[in-house]
Parts: sequence; structure tokens; C-alpha cells
Amino acid sequence: MEGPSTNLSLQISLVRAYEYVLVPTDKLLLRIWAALLWMRDVVILPTMKAAMAALLWLKEVIILPLMKVILAVCLVMLVFVLIEKMLMGFTSLYVKIFCRKPEKIYKCDPIEEDEELGSLAYPMVLVQIPMYNEREVYHHSIRATCNITWPADRIIIQVLDDSTDMITKELVCEECNRWLKKGKNIKYVRRDNRKGYKAGALKMGMKLDYVQTCEYVAMFDADFQPEPDFLIRTIPFLIHNPKLALVQARWKFVNADECMMARMQEMSMDYHFKVEQQSGSTSWGFFGYNGTAGVWRIQAINDAGGWEDRSTVEDMDLAVRATLRGWKFLYIGSIKVKSELPSTFKAYRFQQHRWSCGPSVLFKKIFWEILLAKKASFLKKFYIIYSFFFARRIVTHFVTFFFFCVLIPLTIFLPEVIIPKWALVYVPAAITLLNAVGTPSSIHLIVFWTLFENVMSLHRSKAVIIGLCETGRATEWIVTKKLGDSSKAKTITATSKQSRVKLRDRFYPLELLMGVFLLLCGCYNYKFGNDYYFIFIVMQSLTFLVVGFGYVGIRAPRDD
Repeated sequence: MEGPSTNLSLQISLVRAYEYVLVPTDKLLLRIWAALLWMRDVVILPTMKAAMAALLWLKEVIILPLMKVILAVCLVMLVFVLIEKMLMGFTSLYVKIFCRKPEKIYKCDPIEEDEELGSLAYPMVLVQIPMYNEREVYHHSIRATCNITWPADRIIIQVLDDSTDMITKELVCEECNRWLKKGKNIKYVRRDNRKGYKAGALKMGMKLDYVQTCEYVAMFDADFQPEPDFLIRTIPFLIHNPKLALVQARWKFVNADECMMARMQEMSMDYHFKVEQQSGSTSWGFFGYNGTAGVWRIQAINDAGGWEDRSTVEDMDLAVRATLRGWKFLYIGSIKVKSELPSTFKAYRFQQHRWSCGPSVLFKKIFWEILLAKKASFLKKFYIIYSFFFARRIVTHFVTFFFFCVLIPLTIFLPEVIIPKWALVYVPAAITLLNAVGTPSSIHLIVFWTLFENVMSLHRSKAVIIGLCETGRATEWIVTKKLGDSSKAKTITATSKQSRVKLRDRFYPLELLMGVFLLLCGCYNYKFGNDYYFIFIVMQSLTFLVVGFGYVGIRAPRDD
């Protein structure tokens, strides 16, 4: 048996173990703590103070001056945009008040019937319909153009099909043969490649032998549906006014009430036609050709050098070169051609990228041609460079995005940067109201339109930068996909297919990133700010997030 002496020796052993193990451990912890305190006092705190001092120096010497310079530039650009909007608005108002209709300014007597000449009294007209994999809408334009009122032997309908989809090619060819059997002079033209995209197709079509007898050419994209009297109402202007090169009609949208995104697009496009095109036609006899729903004098196209494929806005390119040669353009808002708006946000983004990037590329390439043009006056050159290109197609996109979506949120963290009240309230309100005149029936949607346009300015600004630098997708042509009536019906009923849309097609990272950034800025301003910026910033943030999560437009079902 173990006695008391054994227990005592065990206790002594434990005490000695504590002295030799635990006590040194406590001393080690004290030494570690002391080392941490020394590191805090000697390394961490001085480093943090130095970093704070460096940040303060960076803020005072670089960030604040830079922000003030950027603010000054944005304010100047904002004034540019306001002046441009006001000039165009007053011109359009002048046309409206004094009834300056084209019929009162230009001679446009209808073509007189002549028993001896018969159909020869009518000029020979070419109608071009370029298309590329337009399975859903190809029949709209072919049917509408074949029903145009014009002598059958004085019109040639030319379908320029660059489709790569075999089924689409067969369908388009069958549609052309069907109308050919009905006695229509319709030609189906195919190319082996897509060189030059739309410009390449139009250029090739103009070189065919039978086109040499034509005096005028009308153009319609695959989703456009001209009325039967389109040529009867447009050609007389060109016949009686030899200086006119182009008669441009207005677009009318068959799916404007389809969804909120379509309504937003209609407001923008109505402003473009009713204000921008109208003011350019009235003031200078020049505006950007819209690429469709217009009639050209073939002589003017040849005089300007024909179609060029150096950018994705071949229509604007031709228009600028023609006006530099002394030709005039006419916009007639009373002639409307039915067309379709992009129904999906993805298609709308591609379209806006092309419409924003293309002018930037063209501006770089045609700048010196404008300056050296001998048949254009100094004022017209200034108008084309400053108003047509710089103010509308570069400055507007930049100031919309960088001022309203970047600069204003960042000033929340920099109270030293003060934005004048007129730039925050009065000028934006004036610009917004001037934009609203295009579609008075949708004025109740003006707030939503403004927020949505700010979102789109992100992509337009990016596209302008890509175009100016000529990098990335600067010259890439992606056809704006139109769904057509049958596909829309399919979209409404095929909810099961909608649920299978890929995540990468559903979410948009740039919009989500901007939405989160603006939300953080809005929350910070609400908590610590003494102004009400957060009201606008939070609404803009929610708009970015809604768009980023794919809740705009129609979500097209997959084909499989």
C-alpha cells in the first residue's frame, strides 16, 4: 500500500513541475505582450499616422484639385449640352408654331399622269432591303415593299441577304420567289462573305447592271414596313429639287407598348426625330441619315464616293460626305414607317454600343475631311464638328454618366468639393423637360426615363472611349435582334423556357457593380451627410440593380 510519504512526494513533484513549466510560460506571455505593445508604439501607430498623413496629403494635393478640375469640366460640358438642347428645341418649336412644313418650303407637286409616256413618267426606283439572319421579321419588309404603289416596270426590289443560317436563307429565297410569281420585279442577292457588313452589301447591290437605270434608291431594314404611298409622297421632293440628296421619313414603333423598356426607347427615338432631325433639316439641310426609311438620289451617293465600311455607321458616314459635297437633306415627320424596337436588354445594349462607338470612330477618320472640304462653309463645318459630333455624340454621354453617376456620389466623401445648385437642379431639370417634348403622352414616365438613360450612359460612354481609341469591338457589327410577332407570342407562353436562361445572359456585372457602389454612397450620405443627395443616388442605385438583375425588357426564350 502507498503511504502518506508517497502522496507528499507526488505533491512536491507537481509543485516543481508548475515552477519549471507554467511559471516560465506566464513570463513568456508577458514578454509577448510587451513586444506587441512595443510594436504598436514603435511600428504600427507611427505607420498608421504616416499613412493618414500621406492620405491627407494625397487628398489635399492631388484628389481635391483633380476632383475640382473634373467638376469644372463636367459643368462646362453640362452647359454645352443645355445650349445644344435649347437651340434644337427652339428650332423645332419655330417649325411647329409657324407651320414650316416641307410642303411649304420645297416644291413637291405629284407626278402627273401622261397617256403618251405611260409609266415612263415615273422615274426608275431601286428598293434595297439588307438583312442578316432576320428569320422573325424578314417577311414584313418584303411584303410591305412589294405592296408599294408604283408602276411595276419602274421599280426594282433588291433583297440583299447576308444570312449564314441555312433555314433563314431558304425562307427568304422562297418569299422572294413567291412575290416574283405574283409579277413583282424582285431580285434575291446573296454574297459569299460579309465583308463590309451592311455597307458592303449595299455597295455590291449598287454595282449590279440593272441598277444603272435607276435614279433613286429607297432603303428599308428587315423589320421596316413602309406604307403603300411611301414613294408617291417622297420621290416628288427629289424630282423637283435637284439639290436634295435624301428624304428621310420618321420611324413609328409597332411594339412601343410592349414593356417599360420599349416605352423608354420610344421617348428617346421620338426626341431624336422630332427635335434633332427636324432642327438639322430646318437649320442646315443636314442631319444623320438613319440608315433606313429614306430615299437617296443615286447621283448624290456616287458623288459622295459611295458606301464606306470604315465604321459601323456607314449611313452617317455617307451623310457627312454628301453634305460636304454641297447636297442637302430633308426630314419629313409626317411620313412614318413602321418598325420594331429591340425587345431584350441584350439586343438594346448591342444596338447602343454600335450607335455610340461608330460615330466616335467616324469622327476620328473624317475630321480632316471636314476641315479641308471646299464646298462646305465655315459655319457648316463648325456645326458638323461641334454640334453634330462633339456635343451630341461625345459630350452628352460623358456628362450623363461621369457627372450624375460618378462625380456627384464621390463628392459625398469630399465635402470640400461643392457642386453649384444650378448644376444639380436647374440645368438637369431643363434638359430633362426638353427631352420630354418628343413624347408628351409619356411625360409621366420622365423620372424613370432619366434614371434608365443614366444607366445606358455607362455603355454609351464606354463605347465612345472604345471608338476613340479604336480598340476592342470598335468596328464589330452585331445585328440588333428583333423578335417579331410570332416570337413575342412564344415568349409570353413559353415560361418554362424562360427559366432556363443562362446566368451570364441574365445578370449584367457592370450594372450590378455600379448599383452596389451607388447604394453604399447613398447609405453613407443618409447617415453622415447634411444634404439630400441620397434620394437621387438610391433611386439611381435601384435602377442599376434592376437592370443588372435582368428585370428589364422581354426575356427571349432559348431556341432549344
